[in-house]
Amino acid sequence: MKIVEVIAEKGSGQTLETLAGKVKAADFRRLEVDGERMQRYRMIIPDNQLQRVLDALQSFLGAQASSRILVLPVEISLPKPNEAEREAEDATPAAREAIFGEMEKMSRLDRNYVLLVLLSTVVAAIGLIEDNVAVVVGAMVIAPLLGPNLALSFGTALGDRHLVGRSFLALGVGAGLAILLSAGVGYFWPETIDSFELESRSRVGLDSVALALAAGAAGALSLTSGVSSVLVGVMVAVALLPPAAAVGLFLGQGKWIAAEGSALLLGINIVCVNIAAKLVMLARGYRPRRYYEKERARRAMIRVLVGWVLTLVILVLLAYRL
Repeated sequence: MKIVEVIAEKGSGQTLETLAGKVKAADFRRLEVDGERMQRYRMIIPDNQLQRVLDALQSFLGAQASSRILVLPVEISLPKPNEAEREAEDATPAAREAIFGEMEKMSRLDRNYVLLVLLSTVVAAIGLIEDNVAVVVGAMVIAPLLGPNLALSFGTALGDRHLVGRSFLALGVGAGLAILLSAGVGYFWPETIDSFELESRSRVGLDSVALALAAGAAGALSLTSGVSSVLVGVMVAVALLPPAAAVGLFLGQGKWIAAEGSALLLGINIVCVNIAAKLVMLARGYRPRRYYEKERARRAMIRVLVGWVLTLVILVLLAYRL
């Protein structure tokens, strides 16, 4: 369940009570008066009705500049829900607004993001050079490159150009910094780098495509279902940072063919994550609230999916040419 508190004009009570009845709210209360014009209302609603309630409230309260909608989680509810209610709750995707807040954080290009990219690149470069699997896995976990990819897919599903632009920028800056820093490490490394972990990042196959597609779908599903702990495994599985670090190391060492292979692997991972995440977002029903926005987002999603698929085909053909 969720507690939805609404601060709205006093005359809104009847409409809000009707809405609470339509969604079978467990409780509806008129709370204290907030000033001369505003009043606080509270309803307790099941999770599977949260998106419907939020859409209705935003449409109804759009003309009330001073209105506020607050959503609070219910940690414990007694008596316990029955089996059917628990199954319905588990199958309910997270509200669009909740996911949007997470995606905005993931696409934020700030000091913490840049520092995490730089630190994880150093860790990945050392792990690849020393052929240390544990260190490479550690770099995968702390690298923040998965976030912008998922935010990019969500922004496309909603037709939110601002979120898409921020995600592209964060992804481009992160990958660029990782390649530049690792290229410097490779150039100044006193010996020729020859390790299995590094060489394995220069080979691309259909297994790489399948892995990235599955991991991208798992990442999107974990976010939309609220099982955020799965993301750690997805970060390891997708492994966006090690290929980027491998590109830089190979460039720094002057191994151009191997650098091209690593670049193809990085590109295939990014494309596959976006394709899979977009399909999950569509399947889970994430679309804009207004009709005209839905049409615009649908057209944009089709164009983007076609573009990503064509890009994937080209990358795979280039990989097999190598």
